Amino acid sequence: MSVRFKICGITREADARAAVDAGAAAVGFVLWPESPRAVSLVRAAEIAASLPPLVAAVPVMVDADAAAIRAAANALRTRVVQLHGAWVPPVEALEDLRVVRAATIEESVGVPASWTLLLDAHDPRAHGGTGRTIDWDAAAAIAARRPTILAGGIRPDNVAEAIARVRPIAVDLASGVEQAPGIKDHTAIAALAAAIRGEGALR
Repeated sequence: MSVRFKICGITREADARAAVDAGAAAVGFVLWPESPRAVSLVRAAEIAASLPPLVAAVPVMVDADAAAIRAAANALRTRVVQLHGAWVPPVEALEDLRVVRAATIEESVGVPASWTLLLDAHDPRAHGGTGRTIDWDAAAAIAARRPTILAGGIRPDNVAEAIARVRPIAVDLASGVEQAPGIKDHTAIAALAAAIRGEGALR
């Protein structure tokens, strides 16, 4: 099973290029204004337009309604959306989109089977990007039952262990490859890709 990676919290074209050059399958744009990695939809669309066709541009949204989610997907020319927060639209409202639902281990039981689960650390204020790891043993039990993306405190120096223990379909990083919130460390992104290749899991 191949394991892909997404670099989240992209705010600059140079960082998107570094992610693509390293082999990222997707880059994430945080459209929640309260995030330290927030970017406007207009700016996200500008950066997304520079991506190669097979690299997904993913809008990352918090407590967004169906209309806003669809508008973001259309602006970024994507069918993949990542949703955080206490509320999300019902499955049928987004049935033509590929939904990645962020949840804690405890919340994961409520994520619809038709959506892809992203496991992350609990933080009702930050909604991701905290740099805190989760219980990998519990995550592994969930990943054995359904396709799971692993987030939360993943860095170049622990990604190989995370993959080996959890066996996710992908890993998602923000703070683990940053110089500061929203400013990516290109050396760290390259080191991440090298570590995943060393695990024998990169696509």
